[in-house]
Amino acid sequence: MRPALLAAAALAVLATAAVAAPKKPSAPAAKPAGPAAADWRTPDPNDVLVIDTTKGRILVEMVPEVAPQHAVRMRELAHEHFFDGQRFFRVIENFMDQTGDPQNTGVGGSPKPNVPAEFTFRRGADLPFALAADQQVAEVGFVKSLPVMTQSMALAPMTKDQKVTGWGLYCPGIAGMARDENPDSANSQFFLMRAGYPSLEKRYTAWGRVISGMDAVRAIKVGEPPADPQDRMERVRLLADLPDAERPKVRVIDPRSAWFKAQIERVRQTKGADFSACDVDIPVEVK
Repeated sequence: MRPALLAAAALAVLATAAVAAPKKPSAPAAKPAGPAAADWRTPDPNDVLVIDTTKGRILVEMVPEVAPQHAVRMRELAHEHFFDGQRFFRVIENFMDQTGDPQNTGVGGSPKPNVPAEFTFRRGADLPFALAADQQVAEVGFVKSLPVMTQSMALAPMTKDQKVTGWGLYCPGIAGMARDENPDSANSQFFLMRAGYPSLEKRYTAWGRVISGMDAVRAIKVGEPPADPQDRMERVRLLADLPDAERPKVRVIDPRSAWFKAQIERVRQTKGADFSACDVDIPVEVK
């Protein structure tokens, strides 16, 4: 195009712009509707630990579908009041709070035998799994409140038990079992994650998740041991064991619900390629 024609074209564009109507500002995106009654579930009160600490109440939902032997152990110790008064003796910022040792040193435990490792679990078609991301060879999702990753279910028909291997994802709030160098040495010590830590996956048993009280988890004083080791579990009970007058009403969003599936998509669109199951919050109501 010659310079004269370029100038004429530019003038034409300017003239058109001068008479064009100004664009109206786009309307703000509608706020997503909240969950409906059908989107909630009521957790089994025998699977909820109520941990009253010096920093507030923490509710942990155990997931026996993933770590059945560890769930049994935690129920037993709660029934026996074993945890009452025990300190958080090892607390690391941006990592975890460790407790469950009557000696408060990291070398003690209960008189019970150690619990074999449950670093992984077997996922079959009957497991209530909510898909969050299909990565072709692996699937990311939720079993109740616990974020997990498993092999693709497309591999299940090729296995002897028609199942695939899965493991818990160490997102903030995950409850894991402490151990020594022996994989089968878990006993009573456990930790609550203050932040995500993927390197623990398939190396430490993830047996549950904090569904209420993350503010208390992160308020525990840090230190190995803390300089002022006053933070402790004052009382630990199963929700089912609390008297009716003291028992809170708890409901948790069902990860298989329509609302939660839409929420996953909202988070995925926001995070893009950085999307992780740890980015998806599990709404909880405690009354």
